[in-house]
Amino acid sequence: MKSLSALCSAVLLSLSLAASADPIIIKFSHVVAPDTPKGRAAEKFKQLAEEKTHGRVKVEVYPNSQLYKDREELEALQLGSVQMLAPSLSKFGPMGAREFEVFDLPYIFPNSTVLHRVMDGVVGNKLFAKLDSKGVTGLAFWDNGFKQMSSNRPMHTMADFKGLKMRIQSSKVLDAEMKAFGAVPQVMAFSEVYSALQQGVVDGTENPVSNFYTQKMNEVQKNMTISNHGYLGYAVVTNKQFWDGLPADIRSELTAAMKEATEFERDIAQKDNDDALEKVRAAKTTEIYVLPDSEREAWRKALLPVHAQFADVIGKDLIQDVYDVAAQVEKEQQHPAGKNKKKK
Repeated sequence: MKSLSALCSAVLLSLSLAASADPIIIKFSHVVAPDTPKGRAAEKFKQLAEEKTHGRVKVEVYPNSQLYKDREELEALQLGSVQMLAPSLSKFGPMGAREFEVFDLPYIFPNSTVLHRVMDGVVGNKLFAKLDSKGVTGLAFWDNGFKQMSSNRPMHTMADFKGLKMRIQSSKVLDAEMKAFGAVPQVMAFSEVYSALQQGVVDGTENPVSNFYTQKMNEVQKNMTISNHGYLGYAVVTNKQFWDGLPADIRSELTAAMKEATEFERDIAQKDNDDALEKVRAAKTTEIYVLPDSEREAWRKALLPVHAQFADVIGKDLIQDVYDVAAQVEKEQQHPAGKNKKKK
């Protein structure tokens, strides 16, 4: 009986110590507003992670560059100053993972079906594998949306961009894209863009509408062209040493939480962009021009050389993989299952 009593006491003591142990802290830093798709998904992940781990993990979300600007955050992650980020995909090229710049290529994704199949398939897995040597582990791809052009000048044709100073993220592909337009690319942190537009340091920028509206850029931009010329998305990443050091059950629960948060994020991203566009229209501060198919095709053809320019840097095979996915999706959409079955 004494041994049984001692065993019970030991178990109770163990449970008590476990219950009183400090939770694992995950600092999740990002650079956009809390009411954007990324901001809302970060909060969703926090809720799910804390629920699934029964409080063994605490997620602290820091939006709007409270901790680090977008040029600083990846280094902070590698140093372990934060445990989780969701940087835009353009941020990985400068750290040596140039393959990620495939997402910056203009007009490479004809629609979100192609985009998500690329992210969730072989290409996405290959890209995340490239981060291991950087001390970073990829967890998920999150959407923001397709990008639109804005400036204080109407932008209908390629010629309309000549001489415009356009803010871009730090990406050689985006630099080449803007030069193909005849514009002058200006690399700048996201948190600095509003004031730069307001003061005329730059003339315009490219963004999904949800970012454009939540950062109040419609107050300082007279024109927007709905072009869908590029894509802005995020990779949710964590410090590899931190992630590998987590107990296996915690890591499993966080993986499940991230999967649910990703589904949530993708569901709301398009709706947020649609809602933001209506709010920009309602504000009547920005003239919106929807690029007709004929003009979009002219833009696409003019920007196609950018693909060839970066084929050796990004990888010809990787770019071809994306082309192949697009061709397969187009084939499926033209000939859906059962559509052409002969009647018996």
